[in-house]
Amino acid sequence: MDGNLSRETVRPFVNPRSSLRGLDADLTAIIIAAAADIAVVVDATGTVCDVASSNELRHLDAAERWIGLPLTACVTAESVDKIESLLASGASHPLTGWRQINHPLPRHDDVPVLYACASLGHEGRLLFLGRDLRPMAALQQSLLQAQQSMERQYARLRQSETRYRLLFQLCSEAVVICEAASQKIIEVNPAAAELMGPGQRRLVGRTFPEGLHESSAAAVESLLATVRAAGRADPVDALLSNGGRVTVNATLFRQEHAAHLLIRIVPREGKPSSQEEDLDRSLSMIQQLPDGFVVTNTQGQIRSANLAFLDLAEVASEEQVRGEELGRWLGRPGVDFPLLLNSLREHGTVRLFSSSIRGEYGSSTEVEISATSTPDHDKNWMGFSIRPMQARLRPRDGRTPELPRSLDQLTDLIGRVPLKDLVRETTDVIERMCIESALTLTGDNRASAAEMLGLSRQSLYVKLHRYGLGDLPATPDAESERAG
Repeated sequence: MDGNLSRETVRPFVNPRSSLRGLDADLTAIIIAAAADIAVVVDATGTVCDVASSNELRHLDAAERWIGLPLTACVTAESVDKIESLLASGASHPLTGWRQINHPLPRHDDVPVLYACASLGHEGRLLFLGRDLRPMAALQQSLLQAQQSMERQYARLRQSETRYRLLFQLCSEAVVICEAASQKIIEVNPAAAELMGPGQRRLVGRTFPEGLHESSAAAVESLLATVRAAGRADPVDALLSNGGRVTVNATLFRQEHAAHLLIRIVPREGKPSSQEEDLDRSLSMIQQLPDGFVVTNTQGQIRSANLAFLDLAEVASEEQVRGEELGRWLGRPGVDFPLLLNSLREHGTVRLFSSSIRGEYGSSTEVEISATSTPDHDKNWMGFSIRPMQARLRPRDGRTPELPRSLDQLTDLIGRVPLKDLVRETTDVIERMCIESALTLTGDNRASAAEMLGLSRQSLYVKLHRYGLGDLPATPDAESERAG
Protein backbone atom coordinates (compact mmCIF):
# COMPACT_ATOMS: atom_id res chain seq x y z
CA MET A 1 0.00 0.00 0.00
CA ASP A 2 3.01 2.30 0.08
CA GLY A 3 3.73 4.58 -2.86
CA ASN A 4 5.04 7.90 -4.06
CA LEU A 5 3.03 10.99 -4.96
CA SER A 6 4.50 14.03 -6.68
CA ARG A 7 3.48 16.92 -8.88
CA GLU A 8 3.92 14.63 -11.88
CA THR A 9 1.17 12.31 -10.58
CA VAL A 10 -1.22 15.08 -9.48
CA ARG A 11 -2.37 17.81 -11.84
CA PRO A 12 -2.55 20.97 -9.66
CA PHE A 13 -4.83 23.96 -10.14
CA VAL A 14 -3.74 26.26 -12.98
CA ASN A 15 -4.09 29.50 -10.99
CA PRO A 16 -4.75 28.64 -7.33
CA ARG A 17 -3.75 32.07 -6.03
CA SER A 18 -6.59 33.60 -7.99
CA SER A 19 -9.23 30.86 -7.92
CA LEU A 20 -8.78 30.01 -4.24
CA ARG A 21 -8.09 33.53 -3.02
CA GLY A 22 -9.98 34.47 0.09
CA LEU A 23 -10.46 31.02 1.60
CA ASP A 24 -10.59 31.32 5.36
CA ALA A 25 -9.55 28.69 7.86
CA ASP A 26 -13.07 27.40 8.60
CA LEU A 27 -13.90 26.81 4.96
CA THR A 28 -10.53 25.20 4.35
CA ALA A 29 -11.09 22.89 7.31
CA ILE A 30 -14.49 21.83 5.90
CA ILE A 31 -12.96 21.08 2.50
CA ILE A 32 -10.11 19.06 3.98
CA ALA A 33 -12.45 17.07 6.25
CA ALA A 34 -14.76 16.29 3.29
CA ALA A 35 -11.89 15.28 0.99
CA ALA A 36 -10.18 12.85 3.37
CA ASP A 37 -11.43 10.09 5.65
CA ILE A 38 -9.13 11.47 8.36
CA ALA A 39 -6.96 14.61 8.51
CA VAL A 40 -4.28 15.25 11.15
CA VAL A 41 -2.35 18.52 11.62
CA VAL A 42 1.02 18.23 13.36
CA ASP A 43 3.61 20.83 14.24
CA ALA A 44 7.28 20.77 13.37
CA THR A 45 8.01 18.38 16.26
CA GLY A 46 5.39 15.84 15.13
CA THR A 47 2.91 16.67 17.87
CA VAL A 48 -0.77 16.46 16.94
CA CYS A 49 -2.43 19.89 16.81
CA ASP A 50 -5.86 18.97 15.45
CA VAL A 51 -7.81 15.97 14.07
CA ALA A 52 -10.86 15.60 11.77
CA SER A 53 -12.41 12.22 10.82
CA SER A 54 -15.41 10.96 8.83
CA ASN A 55 -18.26 8.82 10.12
CA GLU A 56 -16.64 5.72 8.56
CA LEU A 57 -13.82 6.09 11.06
CA ARG A 58 -16.06 6.50 14.08
CA HIS A 59 -14.13 3.66 15.75
CA LEU A 60 -11.28 6.14 16.03
CA ASP A 61 -13.19 8.20 18.57
CA ALA A 62 -9.99 8.28 20.59
CA ALA A 63 -8.47 10.40 17.82
CA GLU A 64 -9.72 13.53 19.61
CA ARG A 65 -7.41 12.57 22.47
CA TRP A 66 -4.44 12.48 20.09
CA ILE A 67 -4.18 16.27 20.39
CA GLY A 68 -1.03 17.14 22.30
CA LEU A 69 0.48 13.67 21.78
CA PRO A 70 3.25 12.76 19.34
CA LEU A 71 1.75 11.18 16.25
CA THR A 72 4.11 8.24 16.67
CA ALA A 73 2.31 7.41 19.93
CA CYS A 74 -0.98 7.01 18.06
CA VAL A 75 0.16 4.27 15.68
CA THR A 76 1.29 0.67 16.02
CA ALA A 77 4.94 -0.15 16.61
CA GLU A 78 5.64 -1.22 12.99
CA SER A 79 4.25 2.13 11.72
CA VAL A 80 6.51 4.41 13.79
CA ASP A 81 9.30 4.38 11.21
CA LYS A 82 6.82 5.24 8.47
CA ILE A 83 5.53 8.27 10.45
CA GLU A 84 9.07 9.52 11.01
CA SER A 85 9.79 9.11 7.29
CA LEU A 86 6.68 11.12 6.39
CA LEU A 87 7.62 13.86 8.87
CA ALA A 88 11.09 14.11 7.35
CA SER A 89 9.77 14.13 3.77
CA GLY A 90 7.01 16.63 4.58
CA ALA A 91 9.52 19.14 5.92
CA SER A 92 11.34 19.25 2.56
CA HIS A 93 8.59 18.43 0.02
CA PRO A 94 5.19 20.04 -0.56
CA LEU A 95 3.54 16.63 -0.88
CA THR A 96 4.88 13.16 0.04
CA GLY A 97 4.05 9.71 -1.18
CA TRP A 98 1.35 7.47 0.30
CA ARG A 99 2.23 5.16 3.18
CA GLN A 100 0.05 2.68 5.03
CA ILE A 101 -0.20 3.43 8.74
CA ASN A 102 -2.01 1.21 11.26
CA HIS A 103 -3.79 2.69 14.27
CA PRO A 104 -4.34 0.42 17.27
CA LEU A 105 -7.80 -0.03 18.80
CA PRO A 106 -8.51 -1.78 22.08
CA ARG A 107 -10.56 -5.01 21.63
CA HIS A 108 -10.62 -4.42 17.85
CA ASP A 109 -8.38 -5.11 14.89
CA ASP A 110 -5.95 -2.42 13.83
CA VAL A 111 -7.36 0.23 11.48
CA PRO A 112 -5.26 0.57 8.28
CA VAL A 113 -5.10 4.12 6.86
CA LEU A 114 -3.22 5.31 3.77
CA TYR A 115 -1.52 8.64 4.55
CA ALA A 116 0.12 11.36 2.49
CA CYS A 117 1.82 14.38 4.10
CA ALA A 118 1.55 17.96 2.82
CA SER A 119 3.38 21.01 4.13
CA LEU A 120 1.19 23.88 5.29
CA GLY A 121 4.11 26.34 4.98
CA HIS A 122 3.47 28.01 8.32
CA GLU A 123 5.62 27.36 11.36
CA GLY A 124 6.64 24.02 9.91
CA ARG A 125 3.17 22.50 10.30
CA LEU A 126 2.25 19.41 8.28
CA LEU A 127 -1.12 18.07 7.17
CA PHE A 128 -1.62 14.28 7.10
CA LEU A 129 -4.42 13.26 4.71
CA GLY A 130 -5.68 9.70 5.27
CA ARG A 131 -7.85 7.25 3.34
CA ASP A 132 -9.58 4.37 5.13
CA LEU A 133 -8.30 1.07 3.72
CA ARG A 134 -10.85 -1.20 5.40
CA PRO A 135 -13.35 -1.28 2.47
CA MET A 136 -10.53 -2.26 0.13
CA ALA A 137 -9.25 -4.79 2.66
CA ALA A 138 -12.78 -6.26 2.97
CA LEU A 139 -13.04 -6.46 -0.82
CA GLN A 140 -9.67 -8.17 -1.03
CA GLN A 141 -10.72 -10.57 1.72
CA SER A 142 -13.96 -11.42 -0.14
CA LEU A 143 -12.00 -11.97 -3.33
CA LEU A 144 -9.57 -14.23 -1.50
CA GLN A 145 -12.38 -16.24 0.06
CA ALA A 146 -14.12 -16.59 -3.30
CA GLN A 147 -10.91 -17.76 -4.92
CA GLN A 148 -10.31 -20.27 -2.13
CA SER A 149 -13.89 -21.53 -2.43
CA MET A 150 -13.46 -21.99 -6.20
CA GLU A 151 -10.21 -23.84 -5.65
CA ARG A 152 -11.86 -26.15 -3.10
CA GLN A 153 -14.77 -26.79 -5.48
CA TYR A 154 -12.39 -27.44 -8.34
CA ALA A 155 -10.45 -29.86 -6.16
CA ARG A 156 -13.67 -31.74 -5.30
CA LEU A 157 -14.63 -31.91 -8.98
CA ARG A 158 -11.22 -33.26 -9.88
CA GLN A 159 -11.51 -35.87 -7.15
CA SER A 160 -15.00 -36.85 -8.33
CA GLU A 161 -13.81 -37.08 -11.92
CA THR A 162 -10.84 -39.20 -10.82
CA ARG A 163 -13.15 -41.58 -8.98
CA TYR A 164 -15.51 -41.70 -11.96
CA ARG A 165 -12.65 -42.40 -14.37
CA LEU A 166 -11.26 -45.11 -12.13
CA LEU A 167 -14.66 -46.75 -11.73
CA PHE A 168 -15.38 -46.43 -15.46
CA GLN A 169 -12.06 -48.03 -16.40
CA LEU A 170 -12.13 -50.83 -13.82
CA CYS A 171 -15.83 -51.73 -14.18
CA SER A 172 -16.18 -55.31 -15.38
CA GLU A 173 -19.48 -54.50 -17.08
CA ALA A 174 -19.29 -53.15 -20.63
CA VAL A 175 -20.45 -49.50 -20.69
CA VAL A 176 -20.89 -47.22 -23.70
CA ILE A 177 -21.84 -43.53 -23.48
CA CYS A 178 -23.23 -41.82 -26.56
CA GLU A 179 -25.18 -38.73 -27.56
CA ALA A 180 -28.93 -39.32 -27.41
CA ALA A 181 -29.82 -37.54 -30.64
CA SER A 182 -27.08 -38.75 -32.99
CA GLN A 183 -26.09 -41.94 -31.09
CA LYS A 184 -22.48 -40.92 -31.63
CA ILE A 185 -20.25 -42.83 -29.21
CA ILE A 186 -18.45 -40.53 -26.76
CA GLU A 187 -16.79 -42.96 -24.35
CA VAL A 188 -16.19 -46.70 -24.18
CA ASN A 189 -14.68 -48.48 -21.21
CA PRO A 190 -12.10 -51.28 -21.70
CA ALA A 191 -14.66 -53.98 -20.87
CA ALA A 192 -16.87 -52.84 -23.77
CA ALA A 193 -13.93 -52.63 -26.17
CA GLU A 194 -12.82 -56.13 -25.23
CA LEU A 195 -16.34 -57.57 -25.39
CA MET A 196 -16.96 -56.26 -28.90
CA GLY A 197 -13.79 -57.81 -30.24
CA PRO A 198 -10.24 -56.76 -31.17
CA GLY A 199 -11.45 -54.80 -34.17
CA GLN A 200 -13.80 -52.64 -32.07
CA ARG A 201 -11.28 -50.89 -29.81
CA ARG A 202 -11.63 -47.61 -31.67
CA LEU A 203 -15.36 -47.11 -31.18
CA VAL A 204 -15.26 -43.46 -30.09
CA GLY A 205 -16.74 -41.26 -32.80
CA ARG A 206 -18.72 -44.04 -34.45
CA THR A 207 -22.49 -44.49 -34.33
CA PHE A 208 -24.08 -47.01 -31.98
CA PRO A 209 -25.07 -49.88 -32.44
CA GLU A 210 -21.59 -50.27 -33.89
CA GLY A 211 -20.23 -53.68 -32.91
CA LEU A 212 -23.62 -55.44 -32.89
CA HIS A 213 -24.85 -57.90 -35.48
CA GLU A 214 -27.14 -56.57 -38.22
CA SER A 215 -29.97 -58.86 -37.09
CA SER A 216 -30.02 -57.12 -33.69
CA ALA A 217 -29.76 -53.55 -34.95
CA ALA A 218 -33.53 -53.03 -35.30
CA ALA A 219 -34.29 -54.23 -31.76
CA VAL A 220 -31.55 -52.06 -30.25
CA GLU A 221 -32.65 -49.01 -32.29
CA SER A 222 -36.19 -49.55 -31.00
CA LEU A 223 -34.83 -49.77 -27.42
CA LEU A 224 -32.94 -46.47 -27.77
CA ALA A 225 -35.94 -44.73 -29.34
CA THR A 226 -38.13 -45.82 -26.42
CA VAL A 227 -35.56 -44.61 -23.88
CA ARG A 228 -35.33 -41.21 -25.59
CA ALA A 229 -39.12 -40.86 -25.56
CA ALA A 230 -40.04 -42.38 -22.18
CA GLY A 231 -36.76 -42.33 -20.24
CA ARG A 232 -36.70 -46.11 -19.71
CA ALA A 233 -37.34 -49.38 -21.54
CA ASP A 234 -37.03 -53.11 -20.98
CA PRO A 235 -33.67 -54.70 -21.88
CA VAL A 236 -33.37 -56.51 -25.20
CA ASP A 237 -31.30 -59.51 -26.23
CA ALA A 238 -28.83 -58.98 -29.05
CA LEU A 239 -25.94 -60.56 -30.93
CA LEU A 240 -22.47 -59.09 -31.29
CA SER A 241 -20.65 -58.97 -34.58
CA ASN A 242 -18.41 -61.79 -33.33
CA GLY A 243 -21.45 -63.96 -32.52
CA GLY A 244 -21.60 -63.36 -28.76
CA ARG A 245 -24.99 -63.20 -27.08
CA VAL A 246 -25.59 -60.14 -24.89
CA THR A 247 -28.35 -58.19 -23.14
CA VAL A 248 -28.49 -54.47 -23.91
CA ASN A 249 -29.97 -51.91 -21.51
CA ALA A 250 -29.96 -48.11 -21.74
CA THR A 251 -30.52 -45.14 -19.42
CA LEU A 252 -31.09 -41.51 -20.35
CA PHE A 253 -29.28 -38.71 -18.50
CA ARG A 254 -28.55 -35.02 -19.10
CA GLN A 255 -25.18 -33.29 -18.93
CA GLU A 256 -24.28 -29.73 -19.97
CA HIS A 257 -27.77 -29.09 -21.41
CA ALA A 258 -27.54 -32.18 -23.67
CA ALA A 259 -29.12 -35.63 -23.43
CA HIS A 260 -26.87 -38.69 -23.35
CA LEU A 261 -27.41 -42.44 -23.26
CA LEU A 262 -25.57 -44.76 -20.89
CA ILE A 263 -25.69 -48.20 -22.52
CA ARG A 264 -24.83 -51.33 -20.55
CA ILE A 265 -23.96 -54.52 -22.43
CA VAL A 266 -24.07 -57.71 -20.36
CA PRO A 267 -22.84 -60.96 -21.93
CA ARG A 268 -25.05 -64.03 -21.70
CA GLU A 269 -22.72 -66.85 -20.78
CA GLY A 270 -22.68 -70.13 -22.66
CA LYS A 271 -24.68 -71.41 -25.60
CA PRO A 272 -28.47 -71.35 -25.46
CA SER A 273 -29.97 -74.47 -23.92
CA SER A 274 -32.53 -76.61 -25.72
CA GLN A 275 -35.24 -75.12 -23.51
CA GLU A 276 -34.17 -71.60 -24.45
CA GLU A 277 -34.15 -72.55 -28.13
CA ASP A 278 -37.62 -74.07 -27.78
CA LEU A 279 -38.81 -70.91 -26.03
CA ASP A 280 -37.35 -68.73 -28.77
CA ARG A 281 -39.09 -70.84 -31.41
CA SER A 282 -42.37 -70.66 -29.48
CA LEU A 283 -42.14 -66.88 -29.24
CA SER A 284 -41.37 -66.69 -32.94
CA MET A 285 -44.43 -68.84 -33.74
CA ILE A 286 -46.63 -66.62 -31.55
CA GLN A 287 -45.42 -63.62 -33.50
CA GLN A 288 -46.53 -65.29 -36.74
CA LEU A 289 -49.96 -66.51 -35.49
CA PRO A 290 -52.91 -65.37 -37.64
CA ASP A 291 -54.83 -64.62 -34.41
CA GLY A 292 -53.87 -61.68 -32.24
CA PHE A 293 -51.94 -62.39 -29.06
CA VAL A 294 -51.30 -59.79 -26.35
CA VAL A 295 -49.53 -60.01 -22.97
CA THR A 296 -50.40 -57.38 -20.33
CA ASN A 297 -49.79 -56.71 -16.64
CA THR A 298 -52.58 -56.78 -14.05
CA GLN A 299 -53.63 -53.23 -14.97
CA GLY A 300 -54.09 -54.23 -18.60
CA GLN A 301 -51.06 -52.33 -19.90
CA ILE A 302 -49.59 -54.05 -22.93
CA ARG A 303 -46.11 -55.55 -22.53
CA SER A 304 -45.93 -57.38 -25.85
CA ALA A 305 -48.16 -57.98 -28.87
CA ASN A 306 -47.80 -60.05 -32.03
CA LEU A 307 -48.09 -58.89 -35.62
CA ALA A 308 -51.72 -60.01 -36.03
CA PHE A 309 -52.85 -57.72 -33.21
CA LEU A 310 -50.86 -54.83 -34.70
CA ASP A 311 -52.76 -55.37 -37.96
CA LEU A 312 -56.12 -55.37 -36.14
CA ALA A 313 -55.18 -52.19 -34.22
CA GLU A 314 -53.76 -50.58 -37.40
CA VAL A 315 -50.42 -49.63 -35.86
CA ALA A 316 -46.98 -49.96 -37.42
CA SER A 317 -44.79 -51.25 -34.60
CA GLU A 318 -45.00 -52.90 -31.20
CA GLU A 319 -43.48 -49.82 -29.56
CA GLN A 320 -46.66 -47.88 -30.36
CA VAL A 321 -48.82 -50.19 -28.23
CA ARG A 322 -46.34 -51.10 -25.48
CA GLY A 323 -47.34 -49.46 -22.20
CA GLU A 324 -50.83 -48.57 -23.50
CA GLU A 325 -54.00 -50.12 -22.06
CA LEU A 326 -55.56 -52.87 -24.17
CA GLY A 327 -58.97 -51.24 -23.61
CA ARG A 328 -57.87 -48.40 -25.90
CA TRP A 329 -58.59 -50.70 -28.87
CA LEU A 330 -61.03 -53.22 -27.34
CA GLY A 331 -64.83 -52.87 -27.63
CA ARG A 332 -66.65 -49.87 -26.26
CA PRO A 333 -64.38 -47.61 -24.16
CA GLY A 334 -64.87 -48.15 -20.42
CA VAL A 335 -67.29 -51.09 -20.88
CA ASP A 336 -65.87 -54.24 -22.50
CA PHE A 337 -62.34 -54.20 -21.13
CA PRO A 338 -63.23 -53.61 -17.44
CA LEU A 339 -65.78 -56.43 -17.70
CA LEU A 340 -63.18 -58.73 -19.24
CA LEU A 341 -60.58 -57.84 -16.61
CA ASN A 342 -63.00 -58.43 -13.72
CA SER A 343 -63.94 -61.86 -15.08
CA LEU A 344 -60.30 -62.75 -15.61
CA ARG A 345 -59.29 -61.69 -12.10
CA GLU A 346 -62.21 -63.59 -10.57
CA HIS A 347 -62.00 -66.87 -12.53
CA GLY A 348 -58.44 -66.94 -13.87
CA THR A 349 -59.61 -67.74 -17.43
CA VAL A 350 -62.16 -66.38 -19.89
CA ARG A 351 -63.40 -68.18 -23.02
CA LEU A 352 -65.09 -66.88 -26.14
CA PHE A 353 -65.70 -63.33 -24.94
CA SER A 354 -67.35 -61.50 -27.83
CA SER A 355 -66.18 -57.98 -28.52
CA SER A 356 -64.56 -55.90 -31.26
CA ILE A 357 -61.19 -54.32 -32.04
CA ARG A 358 -61.20 -50.66 -33.10
CA GLY A 359 -58.35 -49.70 -35.40
CA GLU A 360 -56.49 -46.42 -35.26
CA TYR A 361 -58.02 -45.38 -38.57
CA GLY A 362 -61.66 -46.17 -37.77
CA SER A 363 -62.04 -49.84 -38.75
CA SER A 364 -63.90 -52.24 -36.45
CA THR A 365 -63.46 -56.02 -36.38
CA GLU A 366 -65.69 -58.46 -34.51
CA VAL A 367 -63.53 -60.78 -32.41
CA GLU A 368 -63.70 -63.57 -29.85
CA ILE A 369 -61.29 -63.35 -26.92
CA SER A 370 -59.91 -66.08 -24.72
CA ALA A 371 -57.68 -65.04 -21.86
CA THR A 372 -55.73 -66.44 -18.95
CA SER A 373 -53.88 -65.05 -15.95
CA THR A 374 -50.53 -66.64 -15.10
CA PRO A 375 -48.49 -65.84 -11.95
CA ASP A 376 -44.79 -65.30 -12.63
CA HIS A 377 -42.81 -64.94 -9.41
CA ASP A 378 -43.80 -61.57 -7.94
CA LYS A 379 -45.59 -60.44 -11.09
CA ASN A 380 -48.93 -61.45 -12.56
CA TRP A 381 -49.23 -61.50 -16.33
CA MET A 382 -52.33 -61.80 -18.49
CA GLY A 383 -52.45 -63.31 -21.95
CA PHE A 384 -55.20 -62.55 -24.48
CA SER A 385 -55.89 -64.58 -27.63
CA ILE A 386 -57.92 -62.46 -30.05
CA ARG A 387 -59.57 -64.25 -33.00
CA PRO A 388 -61.36 -62.35 -35.77
CA MET A 389 -64.87 -63.68 -36.52
CA GLN A 390 -65.36 -62.57 -40.16
CA ALA A 391 -64.61 -66.01 -41.52
CA ARG A 392 -67.30 -67.60 -39.36
CA LEU A 393 -70.06 -65.04 -39.97
CA ARG A 394 -72.78 -66.61 -42.11
CA PRO A 395 -74.48 -64.52 -44.79
CA ARG A 396 -78.03 -63.52 -44.02
CA ASP A 397 -80.24 -64.02 -47.06
CA GLY A 398 -83.59 -63.75 -45.29
CA ARG A 399 -85.83 -60.77 -45.57
CA THR A 400 -85.78 -60.25 -41.81
CA PRO A 401 -82.75 -59.97 -39.51
CA GLU A 402 -81.53 -63.22 -37.94
CA LEU A 403 -82.59 -63.57 -34.32
CA PRO A 404 -80.76 -65.27 -31.43
CA ARG A 405 -81.77 -68.87 -31.15
CA SER A 406 -81.16 -69.35 -27.42
CA LEU A 407 -80.92 -67.49 -24.17
CA ASP A 408 -77.12 -68.00 -24.17
CA GLN A 409 -76.85 -66.15 -27.46
CA LEU A 410 -79.16 -63.49 -26.11
CA THR A 411 -76.97 -63.07 -23.03
CA ASP A 412 -73.99 -62.42 -25.28
CA LEU A 413 -75.77 -59.33 -26.59
CA ILE A 414 -75.79 -57.65 -23.16
CA GLY A 415 -73.53 -54.63 -23.28
CA ARG A 416 -73.43 -54.66 -27.08
CA VAL A 417 -76.93 -53.50 -28.01
CA PRO A 418 -79.27 -50.93 -26.41
CA LEU A 419 -81.72 -52.08 -23.74
CA LYS A 420 -84.86 -51.42 -25.81
CA ASP A 421 -83.49 -53.59 -28.64
CA LEU A 422 -82.52 -56.25 -26.12
CA VAL A 423 -86.08 -56.35 -24.69
CA ARG A 424 -87.50 -56.68 -28.20
CA GLU A 425 -85.06 -59.46 -28.98
CA THR A 426 -85.99 -61.24 -25.74
CA THR A 427 -89.72 -61.09 -26.59
CA ASP A 428 -89.09 -62.50 -30.05
CA VAL A 429 -86.97 -65.36 -28.71
CA ILE A 430 -89.57 -66.38 -26.13
CA GLU A 431 -92.40 -66.17 -28.69
CA ARG A 432 -90.50 -68.27 -31.19
CA MET A 433 -89.60 -70.87 -28.57
CA CYS A 434 -93.28 -71.16 -27.54
CA ILE A 435 -94.41 -71.63 -31.15
CA GLU A 436 -91.76 -74.29 -31.78
CA SER A 437 -92.78 -76.13 -28.59
CA ALA A 438 -96.48 -76.03 -29.59
CA LEU A 439 -95.72 -77.41 -33.05
CA THR A 440 -93.65 -80.18 -31.49
CA LEU A 441 -96.40 -81.16 -29.03
CA THR A 442 -99.09 -81.20 -31.76
CA GLY A 443 -97.01 -83.10 -34.29
CA ASP A 444 -96.79 -80.04 -36.52
CA ASN A 445 -100.59 -79.63 -36.57
CA ARG A 446 -100.83 -75.91 -36.94
CA ALA A 447 -104.55 -75.66 -36.24
CA SER A 448 -104.07 -77.44 -32.91
CA ALA A 449 -100.94 -75.39 -32.19
CA ALA A 450 -102.86 -72.15 -32.78
CA GLU A 451 -105.61 -73.33 -30.43
CA MET A 452 -103.03 -74.34 -27.82
CA LEU A 453 -101.35 -70.92 -28.01
CA GLY A 454 -104.67 -69.06 -27.93
CA LEU A 455 -104.07 -67.59 -31.40
CA SER A 456 -106.14 -67.55 -34.51
CA ARG A 457 -104.77 -69.56 -37.38
CA GLN A 458 -104.29 -66.35 -39.31
CA SER A 459 -102.14 -64.87 -36.50
CA LEU A 460 -100.12 -68.09 -36.24
CA TYR A 461 -99.41 -68.04 -39.99
CA VAL A 462 -98.12 -64.45 -39.69
CA LYS A 463 -95.75 -65.41 -36.89
CA LEU A 464 -94.61 -68.57 -38.71
CA HIS A 465 -93.83 -66.40 -41.71
CA ARG A 466 -92.03 -63.87 -39.51
CA TYR A 467 -89.77 -66.45 -37.87
CA GLY A 468 -89.33 -68.60 -40.96
CA LEU A 469 -90.69 -71.78 -39.35
CA GLY A 470 -91.84 -74.66 -41.61
CA ASP A 471 -93.36 -74.67 -45.10
CA LEU A 472 -96.19 -72.18 -45.27
CA PRO A 473 -99.46 -73.10 -47.07
CA ALA A 474 -100.79 -70.93 -49.83
CA THR A 475 -104.12 -70.33 -47.98
CA PRO A 476 -105.67 -71.22 -44.64
CA ASP A 477 -108.14 -73.55 -46.42
CA ALA A 478 -105.31 -75.64 -47.76
CA GLU A 479 -103.99 -75.92 -44.24
CA SER A 480 -107.45 -77.07 -43.06
CA GLU A 481 -107.57 -79.76 -45.73
CA ARG A 482 -104.04 -80.82 -44.70
CA ALA A 483 -105.06 -80.96 -41.04
CA GLY A 484 -108.22 -82.96 -41.90
